[in-house]
Amino acid sequence: MPSILYLRSMGHEFPAFLSFAESEAVTARYLREVSDDELARYDAILVPAHIDQRGLARREAALTRFLDKGGTLVFNGHLVYPMLGLAPFVPSQGGHKDDLIVESVNAHPVFDGVDDYDISFRRGVSGFYGRGGNPPPAGAIILHRMKTDHAPLDWFWERPQGGRILMHAGNTMWMYLGDDTSAARIAPQLLAWLKATSGKRAACDGKCAQRAQAQTLAQPQNLLAQAA
Repeated sequence: MPSILYLRSMGHEFPAFLSFAESEAVTARYLREVSDDELARYDAILVPAHIDQRGLARREAALTRFLDKGGTLVFNGHLVYPMLGLAPFVPSQGGHKDDLIVESVNAHPVFDGVDDYDISFRRGVSGFYGRGGNPPPAGAIILHRMKTDHAPLDWFWERPQGGRILMHAGNTMWMYLGDDTSAARIAPQLLAWLKATSGKRAACDGKCAQRAQAQTLAQPQNLLAQAA
């Protein structure tokens, strides 16, 4: 079974998800408790929106080794401290509730059966799920975007150097666990997807640089424009 690490945040934790994750054999630890070598040994790492990003950025070398070995990083939140070659968060324009409606762009197993309305609105209020995007790198697949300005809210990227990143530029996606809407499907489907597809820890071979160069040449550089 793939080894999955849930990096706990010091605040804004969701007890229901913590219990659920531990019942699914997910290891839950605080960032300061995990050494660089340990980070690199996991098959998947879950990062909540309220993680200490400055502390996480200091572990960039370990995260890079983790990804290069084939790991899957699930990142939630506004990227404030650029790391892993990714650009910081860009907020959506406009503050009206209709500006914060989310729409699907491409399907993904984590979001199977999740209605756009149920992540656009929670208890009648919009903006919980997201209010902008962390700009995707070339080759990333946009999964959800803001309907008005097409900000890339969720995207999935298979790195040419190895490993995968599932990015969600909003509140922690598993906060919906226990809700009485289709959004409650996200947390169990996320863990099911990780268990089914992680653990293929093949290190980057000599072809990675060639794949990276080919992907750079084949993909447009401004993925924000592509998302539009």
